[in-house]
Amino acid sequence: MTDQASRSDRETATAEIADVDTYMERLGQGAREAATRMRRVDTAAKNAALLAMGEALEQARGEVLAANARDLARGRESGLDAALLDRLALDESRLDAMIEGLAQVAALPDPVGEIDGLRSRPSGIQVGQMRVPLGVIGIIYESRPNVTLEAASLCLKSGNAAILRGGSEARESNAAIAACIRAGLERAGLPEAAVQVVATTDRAAVGRLISMPEYVDVIIPRGGKSLIERITREARVPVIKHLDGVCHVYLDASADTDKALAIAVNAKTQRYGTCNTMETLLVDAPLAEALLPRLAAAYAEHGVELRGCERTRQVLGDIAAATEADWAAEYLAPVLAIRVVDGIDAAMAHIERYSSRHTDAIVTENYTLARRFLAEVDSSSVMVNASTRFADGFEYGLGAEIGISTDRLHARGPVGLEGLTTRKYVVLGDGQVRQ
Repeated sequence: MTDQASRSDRETATAEIADVDTYMERLGQGAREAATRMRRVDTAAKNAALLAMGEALEQARGEVLAANARDLARGRESGLDAALLDRLALDESRLDAMIEGLAQVAALPDPVGEIDGLRSRPSGIQVGQMRVPLGVIGIIYESRPNVTLEAASLCLKSGNAAILRGGSEARESNAAIAACIRAGLERAGLPEAAVQVVATTDRAAVGRLISMPEYVDVIIPRGGKSLIERITREARVPVIKHLDGVCHVYLDASADTDKALAIAVNAKTQRYGTCNTMETLLVDAPLAEALLPRLAAAYAEHGVELRGCERTRQVLGDIAAATEADWAAEYLAPVLAIRVVDGIDAAMAHIERYSSRHTDAIVTENYTLARRFLAEVDSSSVMVNASTRFADGFEYGLGAEIGISTDRLHARGPVGLEGLTTRKYVVLGDGQVRQ
């Protein structure tokens, strides 16, 4: 990327667009045309574009990190909290992961064109279902500039066109990454409008994006609860969403205590500002006296503030009392609510009431209880003897992910390539006519 191009992208990122409606209309038209063209693009061309994007990002490391440094400086000046700054930050290792993510998506099987369930009918026709792109996907997200590349890669590999609208706090980072995306598309001979990053920070652009069903087939919001509630309330386009990540780990009386300690600490402290971080720990009463002090000591080493029910406080002493609000809180911070419960039924009743249906886990050596937990807990990911931090498209083998859906339709859990496609019926005949 040349200095002149980099400067141009920064100016575009910060420019005021006088007529947002006309601008978004133009993006929508371009995306719809690109989506039509993308249906003709083969796997080799899509993979070539992804790898070219990685090469462009490698060449533009300096520009991307400099742009991110400016975004971080503005974020600190405007008072962004530590969790948001962490989401916003890029460094060499995160850039490496972004480039590796592109290569991994390129290596994934292409779901487009797969025909499943082909079966013969008495008439002689064969009927099956073909996997096809959704069309145009609008993605609205906050803070994380790496989402720009992840979203572009998954939408492109699944044969869709994408309109990406990042948060104003990451505008220069997103503009620098967008330039790499355009370079990759150009090198592979794909339409530039296959991936478009909204250049204006005007909030009206979001309102227009979610109300263009003639151009946009689905909206995927990634961000805070208020953003997703607004999108869900106002959108005229179908939405794939999750509101928040109130995740639980239940330590059953039969649990191996070393496993329980390792999982409970990792699920909370491996990273605080993510939707799959544990926010409430449930401890079976027979474990409380022996295990809670060990857990408290481990959390203290990480600077985690504990808030507990009355039975937890009787064991641990001087910790804050958990309120009703704590049980429903997504802290995204080093704060943890702990409740002592009487067995799996009480644990699952708590989860049923307070879980956001994102990810919930049990630690147990009892096979029967593990099976019950898997069957009865109604979340998009349910785990046995594993940290909730594994609820992630990369860890599930999906490559990157577009987000984690807590909806039941159309996709649930981490949304990878298949979640960005739909199916249509196909019929193969040899001159048959219906009698």
